[in-house]
Amino acid sequence: MNTSDRTFGFSDTRLCDTPTVYADGLFAGKTVIVTGAGSGLGKAIATLFARLGADLAVAGRDSDKLEAAASFLRRFGTRVEAYPLNIRDPDAVETFFAKVSADLGIPDIVVNNAGGQFPQAAIDFSRKGWNAVIDTNLNGTWWMMQSAAQHWVKAGHPGSIINIVADIWRGLPGIAHSCAARAGVVYLSKTVAVEWAPHAIRVNCVAPGCVETTGFGVYPPEGAQSYWEANPFRRPGDEWDIAESVAYLAAPSGKFITGEVLTVDGGQQMWGDPWPTGRPAAFEIGGGSR
Repeated sequence: MNTSDRTFGFSDTRLCDTPTVYADGLFAGKTVIVTGAGSGLGKAIATLFARLGADLAVAGRDSDKLEAAASFLRRFGTRVEAYPLNIRDPDAVETFFAKVSADLGIPDIVVNNAGGQFPQAAIDFSRKGWNAVIDTNLNGTWWMMQSAAQHWVKAGHPGSIINIVADIWRGLPGIAHSCAARAGVVYLSKTVAVEWAPHAIRVNCVAPGCVETTGFGVYPPEGAQSYWEANPFRRPGDEWDIAESVAYLAAPSGKFITGEVLTVDGGQQMWGDPWPTGRPAAFEIGGGSR
């Protein structure tokens, strides 16, 4: 499939019209935080929660994109507040939680979706590039997790944290910095899931494989092309696959699940060989020494 001229991800119409297995009103009376909600997976996740009755606090770095997403989400009839936020800044994160609690009440569910990376061979990473990816994907996620837990413990309020990570199980050549950060989040989540269980706080992760979002446009065409061969179905998943997986963990269906990683990858971890930078010549199928 030629990916060079494709528009990736769900349109607003598709976000509105795609059927869901969940009942109307499932999250009525709940307040949900979704970071990185201006586009892609975050916007799809926020849309499903809004369609199911949740009030939303959406956060992200791009205030214009975030406000456009919030305007779209308000059509579903629940309260939606937009908060520009850099999750790398722990003081800003603390202020954010205080604002959300004042505006919408203590949140019930926190979806840590904000993150990002760029495709590059690991040997070429600059110090600045490495630190930027680690600081966003690992440190930023941690500040969100810790602040949420501190607010919940202080208020005696139960909570659920769902971290969006990645299909790291066979490594991620081409985005090694993100693989390192996401692996850190996975085992951080497993650890604090135990520590925070006495406070009725659940902590889980969703690990998407090659799932088509607007983020596919970050990668060169030869990189995105490899995503159509990354699993035995030989196609990417979509944003709704991840949104419904998050809802499963956040809903009463997930009430006895903590410290878990729900991998949503179409079998990629048993099969796949995605190359975000494009497959190097040394790894061409049928190539190499014999």
